[in-house]
Amino acid sequence: MPETTERTEPSTTAGEREQLEGWLDYHRATLAIKCQGLSEEQLREAAVAPSELTLLGLVRHMAEVERHWFRNTFGGAGDDGIWIHDGDRDAEFHDLERADTTEAFDAWRTEIDHARALVRDRPLDDTGTLRRTGEPVSLRWILHHMIEEYARHNGHADLLRERIDGSTGD
Repeated sequence: MPETTERTEPSTTAGEREQLEGWLDYHRATLAIKCQGLSEEQLREAAVAPSELTLLGLVRHMAEVERHWFRNTFGGAGDDGIWIHDGDRDAEFHDLERADTTEAFDAWRTEIDHARALVRDRPLDDTGTLRRTGEPVSLRWILHHMIEEYARHNGHADLLRERIDGSTGD
């Protein structure tokens, strides 16, 4: 389940690496904050029919995204998805009635911890390989992309949370 999360504003004067990591951590914390204090039922509550978008689905999705970009693309692991199976590329958003919320948050945290350990002390110009094309992709690009991915989905999380209990901000 969601833990109480503290969020730190990124430095406005730090170097490139510290700012990239700071903004990524800021957005990771934002998603966690959007989930704090909600019941399992609320985490499963969809936005508006016919959308299947839920906060629980977003947490599972971001676990998959962290795994894909850090563990697989940058780290070269080639691991399967956590929930993506049988060709359903959006499986993390489906079948949430039976999804285990603790498992979802634990998987998300595990992937974040793995990502941090993997990139620690690695130059921003180090590269991984895009699975689809075999092209190199720099750690710098991955960090920028992850900030964009979280920012976009945190906008979704804002709307979901407001619909669930009227909370705005944060």
